Order: sequence, then C-alpha cells, then structure tokens
Amino acid sequence: MLNFHRVSITDKPFVDPFTLAEDSRSADFNFGNIYMWDTVYRQFISSVDGRLLTELKYDEKPFFAFPIGSGGVQPAVEAMAERARMEGWPLRVRGVTEEHRGLLEAAYPGRFEFAEDRDCFDYIYLAEKLASFSGKKLHAKRNFCNRFEKEHDWEFRPLTRELFPTCMEMLGFWQREFEEPPEGLEEEHGAIIRALMRWETLGLEGGALFADGMCVGFTIGEQISSDTFDVHFEKAYAGIPGAYPMVCREFARQVLDAHPEIVYLNREDDMGRENLRSAKQSYYPEFLLKKYTARLAG
Repeated sequence: MLNFHRVSITDKPFVDPFTLAEDSRSADFNFGNIYMWDTVYRQFISSVDGRLLTELKYDEKPFFAFPIGSGGVQPAVEAMAERARMEGWPLRVRGVTEEHRGLLEAAYPGRFEFAEDRDCFDYIYLAEKLASFSGKKLHAKRNFCNRFEKEHDWEFRPLTRELFPTCMEMLGFWQREFEEPPEGLEEEHGAIIRALMRWETLGLEGGALFADGMCVGFTIGEQISSDTFDVHFEKAYAGIPGAYPMVCREFARQVLDAHPEIVYLNREDDMGRENLRSAKQSYYPEFLLKKYTARLAG
C-alpha cells in the first residue's frame, strides 16, 4: 500500500523532479501553487513508478490531480483507483490537459469520461508581446502605459523581503476597494502570505510598481517549465489609470531580462468570474490551455 502524506514546504525536493520531468505550461503543476494553495485544497501526496500522486479536495469533493512525471500512466492510475475504492469514492482526475487526455485514452480506451473545465483554462500569452504591448490589438494597453508614464514619477522594483511590508499594506488598501469581497478573496490573501513567508525556498520572483513614491501594485510568479513563467498574483489599484498594464508590462520585461529562454507567460485562469475573464481576454492570449476533469466510468 502506498503511503500518502500531507504536503509541507519540505516536500519541494520531492516534488520538483516530477514537475521538471512533466515540463508543463499548466499552472497546476508547480510546487509554488501546490504549496501556496494547500490550505484550500488540503493535498496528500505520494508517488509510484516515476509519477506524482496528489489527492485533493475541490468544492469539498475528493479528486486526484493528473499524475505528472515520466513513464507509463497505468501504474499511477491503478494506484489512484485503488485508493479511491478504499475510501469509497469514484476516481475523478482534475487538471487533465489535451496531452494528458491522450495518455489516458491510449492506456484506457473508452474507460474515461471527460468534461471541460472552462473556468480553469489557463490564459497563455507571448511574453514578448506583453513586454511591449505591440500591435493593434494591444494599443489601448500601450496608451494606458503612456498616460501613466506622463502623469507619474514612477519606478518598478524587483520584489525583495524589504518590500514585503509595503506590498502587504497596499494589498490591504486594495482589498478595501470592494464593497462586497469576491468569493475566494480570503483564501487568496492566505496564499499570498504563504508565498512571502517561503519566498526563497519556493524560488519566487516578483516586482512592485511605485508612482510618486507610493506602491500602487505588485506581482509574484515563478518559472514553471523550460519556456513558461507563471504569474501567480497581480494586484494594482484599478482607480489609477494604467497601473495594471504597467505592472503586467514591467514584470514581463523583468522576466525576459532574467530568463531569456521564456516564451510564454501563464496568467492562470479566470475562476469563472466574468470581470476577470474580460480582463484576461483584453490582453489577447496566444491560446487558452484547456483542462478537463476525467472520471473513470463505472
């Protein structure tokens, strides 16, 4: 029987080889997100034959994440199915990409049912485009940046521990802008705190935007594959024209300077929120990374 244990910060050396082998552009398969959001998903992990097994709760229902890593998927699927049987729930697998779907269908023809998780599709952008806002489609973002630069004495600083208190203060003011806090705001706040607490261990990077001496936005992310950088969090004052596009543009430039191999920025999903979906679409993603939930029939 496999031994599962609750995720902790000490599991990074255990998990990293699986994420490196997977080399996925998906925001689901990097240790930063696994750790930062664990208080929400309450994950237990193990491994079998070169693949990571992750049991989690989603909407209070038990699921597995797709078993990332290398080698055939059958031993991992059989292990997950056995654990699901022991616990008395159907085998359901989240975070299944098109590539993963192909692996499951090849190993188990006709055995899995797949349902699209549109709210969980990742928005993938060309980093070079976001670093310049070049082209007709992004002219509005470019204009907002031009206005911001004209109206403010500004700078964008790499995020360091010295700036954490400033960013948390800004986050507090940002949260007060909501008359009615959106669902998940408290959970996100907790994830940001976990990120800052374990900054160096998680290998995170970020930046903070200042206008006239005041912090008006910040962002946090990490490299998740050989060509993709994941933007985990991005906050700015919506009431300051151009603040959001400036944070996006300047962080894209910072990422490309530090990681010239990066081609794509994953700005994660929209959680089904119309305002967030509209905002992410306004930056014109290169493509959406589809995800499915797979259910073992019968």
